[in-house]
Amino acid sequence: MFHLRGLIAATFTAMHDDGSLDLDRVSPMVERLLADGVAGLYVVGSTGEGPSLTSNERRDVAAAFVKAAAGRVPVIVQVGHNSLADAAELAAHAAEIGADAISATPPSYFRPESLDDLIGCIRRITEAAPRLPFYYYHIPMRTGVEVDLVEFLRRGHELPSLHGVKFTSPRVDQLQAAMRFAGERYDLLFGFDEMLLSAAAIGVKGAVGSTYNFAAPLYRRLLDAAGRGDLKTAARCQQRSVEMINVIVRQGGFAGQKAIMGLLGMPCGPPRLPLRSMPASASDSLRDELTEIGFFDWARDFTELSS
Repeated sequence: MFHLRGLIAATFTAMHDDGSLDLDRVSPMVERLLADGVAGLYVVGSTGEGPSLTSNERRDVAAAFVKAAAGRVPVIVQVGHNSLADAAELAAHAAEIGADAISATPPSYFRPESLDDLIGCIRRITEAAPRLPFYYYHIPMRTGVEVDLVEFLRRGHELPSLHGVKFTSPRVDQLQAAMRFAGERYDLLFGFDEMLLSAAAIGVKGAVGSTYNFAAPLYRRLLDAAGRGDLKTAARCQQRSVEMINVIVRQGGFAGQKAIMGLLGMPCGPPRLPLRSMPASASDSLRDELTEIGFFDWARDFTELSS
């Protein structure tokens, strides 16, 4: 059975300064991520600004990542859309280009009001690509859709291609309950980078994150340490992650993450409106704060942690 394990990078969508796609950046980005040891790529999700792209752009980005990955790691394409017809078309396209799995948020403007409605929405999407494993994207802070994941998984037999959930919520108690029910049948992929240790402590085996794009060695060290019971090292790694993310939040949020890619020699352009770009002065401040916490010493090659 198909399973996702390890660190899965929620990839950025590279753009030119005018907001158009810069697909030439995809291949170098993928090579850098593979060199950093990521185990998969999650494409055109929140980090990839999927909701701000046209359906044609999403197809182009997904195809570029599948081509660049060339079967070396799984590529999961996020196909959620307020239009279920468009979501189904994106799912079918993901199957056509050779993606390894699909994922989807539920519609969020007119939201499913019951578990029955949610399952009906997902069925409409998955029937367009029945052979691709499907991961429900649970991100209630964005979609406003709350669901009892235990009940959702209990009815998983109604969705034959359901393989798991991308869980982006700080409610680790809900995650633990879902994991206990899921056993080995479903993957629970954790999506809160600054709480990865909490998820690892309850047995999570896979995680999807945006900061894995530029700090994967840090998180690999965290998971390795947690796996061998070295919680002291794992906790210090998580603290580094928290410090880094606090700087990002202070210095530009999402735009700050894309700016870090440029600081590390992998520019992927500004975000698209309504997200705000980062002015040059703020980028300098971001670099200064990251230098102060030692980011450039440990983010890329986290083989030692002495402080």
